[in-house]
Amino acid sequence: MARYRGAVEKLERRFGISLALKGERRLSGKSALDKRAYGPGQHGQRRGKISDYGLQLREKQKAKAMYGISEKQFRSIFREANRMEGNTGENLVRLLERRLDNVVYRMGFATTRSFARQLVTHGHILVDGKRMDIPSAFIKHGQKIELIEKAKKTPKFYAPLS
Repeated sequence: MARYRGAVEKLERRFGISLALKGERRLSGKSALDKRAYGPGQHGQRRGKISDYGLQLREKQKAKAMYGISEKQFRSIFREANRMEGNTGENLVRLLERRLDNVVYRMGFATTRSFARQLVTHGHILVDGKRMDIPSAFIKHGQKIELIEKAKKTPKFYAPLS
């Protein structure tokens, strides 16, 4: 199964929080979450009691949606986090934050993780001077990440926040 590519504001409304999936639209006050602070669909305004399992499932789905990854990728990253020493939850977040598309987003080159993913797949990112086009690649501490020269001249791409 591929990653979710559907209506992202519908997801934000379902979870009731901003997942930073829309970028500039979220900041402008025009997002669907600001206009309708309840779940999508015919029965979105009803409040249902949620079980402990339901809470855990919703948190997992939130993480998958935020980072734009599939269930299969999530499971393999979870297995790796489980193998590592320490708290599995913290290890999971640490591994998700090390993905190249997330690092590009965190550096401020892109307004959303999906835009950062697109930058990577289109070959606009250099890692240690070499073009990298795999968004799921893990970045190690100390690796140098930069935009290619052509992308630096394009106003759509932002300089990293200082």
